[in-house]
Amino acid sequence: MDNELFPVTSLEENEEGVVHLLSGGRGLTSRLAGMGIIPGIKIRVLRNSGRQIIVLASDTRVALGKGQADKILVEKIGAAQGKDGEKKPSKSFLIALAGQPNVGKTTVFNLLTGLSQHVGNWPGKTVEMKEGFYNANGIELRMVDLPGTYSLSAFSEEERVARDFIIHEHPDVVVLVVNASALERSLYLLTEMLLLKSPVIVAVNMMDMAEGQGMYVDINALEESMHLPVVQMVAIKNQGIRELVAGIIQLAEGKSEYMPRMPEVSPDHREIFFKLLGMIKEHVPIPYNDIWIATKLMEGDPEVSDAVKGIVPPGVWNEVQLLLVKHEDALRAVVGGRYDWIEETTRAAISRFKRGQVLITDRIDHILTRPIMGIPVLLGILAVIFLLTFKIGFPLQRFFETITSIFGRWIDTSLINEPWWVRGILVNGVIGGAGSVLTFTPLLVIFFFSMAFLENIGYMARAAFVMDRFMHIIGLHGKSFLPMCLGFGCNVPAVMGTRIVESKKARLLTIFLIPFIPCTGRLAVLTFITAAVFAEKALVVSWFLVTLNIVLLGLAGMIISRVFYKNELVPFIMELPLYHKPDFKTILFVVWSRTITFVKKAGTVILIFSVILWIMSNVPGGAIEKSLLAWVGRLFEPIGTPLGLD
Repeated sequence: MDNELFPVTSLEENEEGVVHLLSGGRGLTSRLAGMGIIPGIKIRVLRNSGRQIIVLASDTRVALGKGQADKILVEKIGAAQGKDGEKKPSKSFLIALAGQPNVGKTTVFNLLTGLSQHVGNWPGKTVEMKEGFYNANGIELRMVDLPGTYSLSAFSEEERVARDFIIHEHPDVVVLVVNASALERSLYLLTEMLLLKSPVIVAVNMMDMAEGQGMYVDINALEESMHLPVVQMVAIKNQGIRELVAGIIQLAEGKSEYMPRMPEVSPDHREIFFKLLGMIKEHVPIPYNDIWIATKLMEGDPEVSDAVKGIVPPGVWNEVQLLLVKHEDALRAVVGGRYDWIEETTRAAISRFKRGQVLITDRIDHILTRPIMGIPVLLGILAVIFLLTFKIGFPLQRFFETITSIFGRWIDTSLINEPWWVRGILVNGVIGGAGSVLTFTPLLVIFFFSMAFLENIGYMARAAFVMDRFMHIIGLHGKSFLPMCLGFGCNVPAVMGTRIVESKKARLLTIFLIPFIPCTGRLAVLTFITAAVFAEKALVVSWFLVTLNIVLLGLAGMIISRVFYKNELVPFIMELPLYHKPDFKTILFVVWSRTITFVKKAGTVILIFSVILWIMSNVPGGAIEKSLLAWVGRLFEPIGTPLGLD
């Protein structure tokens, strides 16, 4: 009975079917069509728990209630074969990697995905998206590295991206990476994750650092207390990765015991919570759940409040508002309940056996976070970075220039019988443009490596802290110093790095000011021109021009912040992570990512303009004296005459 139709609820996980009939009426048909579910489309069941079904349709994961899924009739097809008979993995799971900043989440992601990862942006967002794959015994794990966030509130774009992914994409497992040496704080994110209902496995990372601080974390006690899978790790040493993968697969396949103990609001507000829950319960649409919505309303989450206002009847919304206004301390009850849960969870799991120990981090910070010593140290570190960049980078730059020149001459000789304009575009336009990108790459790689090294060991957070007072002068805070510092290497990844600035206005101001920062490319050109024009005074002139550049940056920032952002508060809240040994694998991934960003974005523009410049300098007569470029130059000749230029 090849043409027999079955409701989607009858399909097992990973079974596929072709939609033939939607029997739920016009309203349901229209809504499903908006999600990509129409007759003729192929869908695959990702999860079938009886009450809720998750299907993959048109590369979109759609959650369905049992009543809606029963009305979608499909013709079953083989689940093990893909297009053209291509064999697929026996199972495929979507895994979300979550965690607060500085917990080693990126290290775990890099170890699992290696070079299979793809870096892009979340649709419609400036937040970086990393995705990769891991295969284990025929099971494919699609890993998505969520942005590092301290919570799942709507205060930053990263937090919105992380929670929207979990809500709308329904990952089979969420891997929450936590810092063993700051376990109580790291578990705060777990108290929010559990409300989203996706299965969670906790990876307790940096166990060695916790022991070094005199802490012992009992993983078994932690697992028994939370009633969910827990794995201990030292990711930087590749310890615990195999156990984590096994735990992910067991949880995704439903073979692990998973009955997590859920956090609740403080006892004095539980009656209010349940009253609020009763008001909205009937109106909460899929894929949201009523407990999460009620909790977010008590928190005062603006996005959730606006969404609920649009879906509940006006009378119900007025009752909700009256209840929340009457209990303005509802947020305290939610936060207090979470920390009560954390305290109860960790009480038997954490032992401290070296109380009063003065950490090496505290000793170093006693020097580096004081402006009197911190700023000179920062300037000294930056001076060493620039010294290494140019001392090592310039010889490498000249080497690549030689290689490019030799290659260009070889191409020119090989195309001797081709028209002059073909040789010109290829040799001077394409190869010349690509060569200029290639020659600047060594300078960027050295600078990016130095910055990634400082970020990885925990120093750059201190640099942002000591610079915060000065950044306030131009209407920004210390976090903006980090992408600006990266701008000395290349403005392109610096602009991309402004995603760490939470405030939209502060982020826009940072993006506006970054082009004032002289990157390595401009510094190299500046050095060359000043040496050619000013001879023995070149050093003084070049330093004057760089200083003038920075002064203009400061003036522009002061004017813009006072005129446009004068009422904008500039809060500065930033974690100062413990100093630790560098993870060179993570550092190299960061360098690779930033270098590729430069080559793709800046390199493409350089190559295009190099070709355009060659055409303008050779059209129409084949000689630069009679070209379009010469005509443009003659228009600006009066400006250059006082400087001795014609």
